[in-house]
Amino acid sequence: MKQQKRAFLFLQGVCSPFYPRLARSLTDAGHRVVKVNFNAGDIAYSQGTGAQQHLFRAPLNELPGYLNTLWQRYGITDQVLFGDRRPVHRAAIEGANDAGVRTHVFEEGYFRPFWITLERDGVNGHSLLPRDPSWFYATGKALPEPPKPKRFRSSFKVRALHDIGYHVAGLANPLVAPRYRNHAGITAPMEYAGYLKRFTLLKHWKKRDKARIDALIAQSKPYFLLPLQLNTDAQIRDHSPYANMEEVMDHVLGSFALHAPSDALLCIKNHPLDMGLVNYPGIIQRLSDFYGLEGRIVYLESGDLNALLKHATGTVTVNSTVGLVALEQGCPTFALSDPIYQLAGLTYQGALEEFWFQPPPPSRELFGYFHKTVMHATQVNGGFYCQTGIELAVDNAAGILQACPSPLEKLL
Repeated sequence: MKQQKRAFLFLQGVCSPFYPRLARSLTDAGHRVVKVNFNAGDIAYSQGTGAQQHLFRAPLNELPGYLNTLWQRYGITDQVLFGDRRPVHRAAIEGANDAGVRTHVFEEGYFRPFWITLERDGVNGHSLLPRDPSWFYATGKALPEPPKPKRFRSSFKVRALHDIGYHVAGLANPLVAPRYRNHAGITAPMEYAGYLKRFTLLKHWKKRDKARIDALIAQSKPYFLLPLQLNTDAQIRDHSPYANMEEVMDHVLGSFALHAPSDALLCIKNHPLDMGLVNYPGIIQRLSDFYGLEGRIVYLESGDLNALLKHATGTVTVNSTVGLVALEQGCPTFALSDPIYQLAGLTYQGALEEFWFQPPPPSRELFGYFHKTVMHATQVNGGFYCQTGIELAVDNAAGILQACPSPLEKLL
């Protein structure tokens, strides 16, 4: 049967050739593609798409009407975007259902490094994945084991070069898109200066942190892991009750001081892509002094996460993908918000003060079914930045974008 042709509206994507190549794949398949650009960087990374290009230059409160006009003008059936919490995407998502437009959301993979996420309507806290363990048991039992991913190497250098290219183009924003404001809230020069300083020191930190991890594992005391997340990440800004990681640490250290066994240690590990703009050692020292935790906190800028989780008594996270790695390792896990893995039988469902005392490990059976289901329903083999990863992602995502219903909707 001949496939019905569709009309795709592309909004903002990642800073890479992924979007243009995906759009070209859809136009080659006979579908219409329309691209909305919001700044000069979007324009630079929209070349070669074969799409009808539009530039939105009006105030943000006029975006809903603008999008509705495009939906009707081009008979849009589907819209594609990266990240469901960007200000320029919220109006699109909120109005799409009433207009009969399907929304496809890309995001970094729930399981990494060879996967990206593609869901309908929302991701993370807005995912359509149920929070019902029995559904995962029933669904996962009926699914085959997920295929082994095709592997590729994606260096941070390539990602950084694309980001720089996007922001260099953005120097034209005062003329091209004077009303545009970056969703991250941090200027590119400040970000690059932070990374330059951080990566200059990383070689020293790796040697120091390896020694700290070896000592932590070798000693007989129980320890818990608190992985830090990025303050700029939507997972913290929009999908958690915390304003930033300082609030998270204040909460966790306070609970740890009052309720954890007196011989227990807390290991705090920074995010590998942290920009180095926050003085976490200083904040931790101040909180440690306030809560009387001298000698009980171990801070890491780097290090082997799997080795830490293998020996940890438990992991406390807001909603990081580290939680999934912890569950996969069989490490007891406490989630401070509502990630997709916040399920009875996986994460601890009691209070944080109780978690510090012999937390139960996750159910390996439930995690197996959860993993199979999430992989089948939301994960796409590929990447956003290197050539091999992009080729895989385009080939695998194009089929899902053209399928109706989506893999997750079929399961639901």
